Amino acid sequence: MTEAVQTRPGGRSARVRAAVHRAVEESLATEPGDALTIPAVAARAGVHPTTVYRRWGSVAQLLADVATSRFSGDIVVPDSGSLAGDLERWMGDVATDLADPDVLALMRATIGSGPEGGCACTADRHDQLRAIIEREQARGGKVPSLERALDTLLGPLYYRAIFSARPASSAWARGLVATLLATT
Repeated sequence: MTEAVQTRPGGRSARVRAAVHRAVEESLATEPGDALTIPAVAARAGVHPTTVYRRWGSVAQLLADVATSRFSGDIVVPDSGSLAGDLERWMGDVATDLADPDVLALMRATIGSGPEGGCACTADRHDQLRAIIEREQARGGKVPSLERALDTLLGPLYYRAIFSARPASSAWARGLVATLLATT
């Protein structure tokens, strides 16, 4: 995993971080991911390249920080009272998020930047799925293993989003839930 970037909660550090993150997202929305460089991000953010190098060190670390920030807490873990209901709503939300062209550009660039890139894009989703499964287990329900749920739900969804020209629809993603629960 990528080391967390230490910043103060406000002031100049927060403004620089926000400006650099915004510059990365804007760059990825208009240019191919392999065109992203620290000097280009710094210029777009209005900071000196040394500032970016000092805080992030490399494009891979910068992308991982932007992805971690982007994919943390953006989707609420539902509590419908049933595992099927929770998973269907959650999968629909994740599919909608992954259909966003800006999200896809960030994911593809981050994954392409190095081995930690995939973790930065999926860690929060793993935590969300774990929370859904653990809550159902606490209710006394029958649950799949986290690994099986990840493979059955997120594997196909992320594969389609990243490697296919047609992202998954919410309905298709919810259908994966039925597949998972039919064999649980």
